[in-house]
Amino acid sequence: MKKEFRDILKEKGRQELPAVLLASAECAPLAKAGGLADVVGTLPKALKKLGIDARVIMPYHSGIKARYSDRVEHMLHFSSHFAWREVYVGVEKLVLDGVVIYLIDNEEYFGDYMYRGGRAEIEQYAYFTRAVLDAIPVLDFRPEIVHCNDWQTGLLPLVAHTQYPGGMQEGLKFLLTIHNIAYQGKWSFDYIHYLLGIDPRYYTPEYIELNGCADFLKAGCVCADRLNTVSPSYAEEIKTPYYAEGLEGILNARSAELSGIVNGIDTKVFNPNADPLIPARYSKGRLKGKALCKAALQERLGLERRPDAPLFAMVTRMTEQKGFDLVSAVLDELLESSDMQFVLLGTGDQRFEDFMRGAELRWKGRLCAYIGYNEELAHLIYAGSDFYVMPSRFEPCGISQMIAMRYGSVPIVRETGGLRDTVRPYNQFTGEGTGFSFANYSADELRETMREAMNCYRSEEIMQGLIGHAMAEDNAFDRSAEEYARLYLWIL
Repeated sequence: MKKEFRDILKEKGRQELPAVLLASAECAPLAKAGGLADVVGTLPKALKKLGIDARVIMPYHSGIKARYSDRVEHMLHFSSHFAWREVYVGVEKLVLDGVVIYLIDNEEYFGDYMYRGGRAEIEQYAYFTRAVLDAIPVLDFRPEIVHCNDWQTGLLPLVAHTQYPGGMQEGLKFLLTIHNIAYQGKWSFDYIHYLLGIDPRYYTPEYIELNGCADFLKAGCVCADRLNTVSPSYAEEIKTPYYAEGLEGILNARSAELSGIVNGIDTKVFNPNADPLIPARYSKGRLKGKALCKAALQERLGLERRPDAPLFAMVTRMTEQKGFDLVSAVLDELLESSDMQFVLLGTGDQRFEDFMRGAELRWKGRLCAYIGYNEELAHLIYAGSDFYVMPSRFEPCGISQMIAMRYGSVPIVRETGGLRDTVRPYNQFTGEGTGFSFANYSADELRETMREAMNCYRSEEIMQGLIGHAMAEDNAFDRSAEEYARLYLWIL
């Protein structure tokens, strides 16, 4: 145990680090729709190195059953009072990579889609709230802290503290991590009251009401013992009306209990020197394998085999949040005026998918749009590209830029949220920096920043410096885990 942690424990009259239960709708590699899953899948492993027993509780989604049912152990089942009736709650247990994961089983709620949308999705995660709180006392584990993640778990602190008098649940401490404040879980209070029996006195602007709706995430922001989000810059941004989606009042009121911790990446999974999904291995200072990966990427996606052409890439959801309206505004002009190549892997809004399909026809041999997702191809794109483009409107943290740097693909980012915190802009006078950045959400600024990158590509010295600095960045989750450990100790 770190001396710092021993000293804090001594001040609190304790000898042991707290046991932590991470509650989440997603956890990689079991079920993933975004970066939330990567955090929940990686953080417990990093906490374990620090001596913290951290476990996960999540829904037993149908996709998990399809792939892992032969490794899952049935622990117990019981009935919970939910929506004015008794409903089944099964608790299954899976140990994966040394992490214990408890799975809440109910075919009615988790037998098909991970997120059903609308009223059905609200009911899914209201049920998850009740099931988690009823399951905690009967687990083979006694957590002191419940680490909630995003709106799907936002009601846990309120329900625990108001509906379990004298129970173990009432004495739990809660940390709420906001991964993306744009998603809050809003519905009519009457329906939430019907599902969970929440006392109407809590349906006020001081508690869970926002714009005439009951708001899961706001409930967590009000009732959790501590709040954090996934980068220091985003923690500041969400205290402003532009980013806060209506929650700036409570977040400013609780600013002393709000902090930002940058996510990390799993450096064992993302390691160009040992990655089984890429055709050639390489490392900082030994980049011959990266050139081979670029050639393999060009061949696989039908691009011209040109080592001298700068290859730009995106692995992303094609939405405005990810800056795709900027990309679509400048892409044709940049391709027409340069010898650049462009690769996209992802899905998203229909208009952007259609644009990329059309662009592929217009620029055959120089642009490929792979509409869909393929994990092996994603690794090859990180390894084979020269530049990685992330012009996000907002980005709470982002991990793609960190993966790109790990593989020596120089990021081009907008200065927002975690992108600002993790990418140091290139300084032409000192040679310092790990990528390129621009400040305003502007197609003109994206265009000029990509042109600057292309100019730098012509200099082997500049590119070797950028790639070396990027690959030297330490974005392992160990540092993030230490900061989370400090938060847990603060909560006790």
